[in-house]
Amino acid sequence: MGKTSKRKVAWAKRKVRVRRKVRGTSERPRLCVFRSLNNIYVQIIDDEQGNTLAAASSLPQELSGHEGHRGNLETAKKVGAAIAAKAQAKGIKQVVFDRNGFLYHGRVKALAEAAREAGLDF
Repeated sequence: MGKTSKRKVAWAKRKVRVRRKVRGTSERPRLCVFRSLNNIYVQIIDDEQGNTLAAASSLPQELSGHEGHRGNLETAKKVGAAIAAKAQAKGIKQVVFDRNGFLYHGRVKALAEAAREAGLDF
């Protein structure tokens, strides 16, 4: 088993462990983060209905400000602020944070703190 596959297996185990405990409801939906090497994505999901209520990512150029690699702290902060603005526009004030098996460090932490500063409560 290579180094990459061991890392993916460890991530999958953490993801299952986190999802066992975290569940989104209509009153308090789940804020789910996915981090790739080049981008960061976030969705607000109502697990009872199975609907995505709002989404934001680093793919639009107006968020990242440049082409190419967008996997940095500044972009993660912008995405966090963007998802908070979209959530407040839909009347969502409280969410449950789902780090999706990623460690609460770096870009995931920056996104969460920016969303909190912009008005989301979790």
